[in-house]
Amino acid sequence: MSCDEFVRLLHEKGEELYRDMPWRDDTRPYYVLVSELMLQQTQVSRVIPKFEEFIRTFPTEQALAAASLADVLKLWQGLGYNRRAKFLHEAVSHIAQAGVFPASYAELVALPGIGKNTAGAILAYGFNQPIIFIETNIRTVYIHHFFNDRFDVDDKEIIELVERTIDQANPRRFYQSLMDYGSWLKANGVRNTSSSKHYKKQSALKGSIREVRGQIIRELTIKDMNLADMKERVNADTRFDAALHSLITDGLIVRHFDQLHLTK
Repeated sequence: MSCDEFVRLLHEKGEELYRDMPWRDDTRPYYVLVSELMLQQTQVSRVIPKFEEFIRTFPTEQALAAASLADVLKLWQGLGYNRRAKFLHEAVSHIAQAGVFPASYAELVALPGIGKNTAGAILAYGFNQPIIFIETNIRTVYIHHFFNDRFDVDDKEIIELVERTIDQANPRRFYQSLMDYGSWLKANGVRNTSSSKHYKKQSALKGSIREVRGQIIRELTIKDMNLADMKERVNADTRFDAALHSLITDGLIVRHFDQLHLTK
């Protein structure tokens, strides 16, 4: 397939498969930032109601920055990966203090928890800038059409094609089309992400330390708790000590003697 043919196909698929989402209806950068961190390892259908609840509670950067981390973690329950909530809270605190939302790549990647692809998504969706970035759905689309017989595709090869096919006038719509088409391909049986050199299989939640971390956070969103009660509540096994230590190290919870509570 030529690049011109691909651009025409992507335009058609983008129109056909467009998905309505609240952060597309209102593309202010704050909404895009919140949605991007929520969408990491979480499906759109689960994110939409959590996003809407989150924005009702914290409608602006200033409102979120003024909230405690404990309040943010309570609202984050159901999304998993609680460190993302902490990164979001820290990043927005920096933005609120600066008084203006950063509109450059360098400023965005300097924020806590904002990597190059998240920064790219914010610039593309929030500012309609023709920046180049890739993520799982984008890889799915380009591998499917350009590297279908390969099992060692480097991101550099995909980036070159994104540069050649991006809609410079409306990169926001271009990336939305890629995301919707990639999601549709995966839903229809295209499973080619392992063909990427950069593919990393997500570790299973069941039986992991991450599972116990989530259980501890969930209990503390209900009430503070002493150590013995927490061990009983989460049916602690050998993972408990490592999970607790990592949560304290990450700054998500505080231990005072044998009392545990979320970071305020």
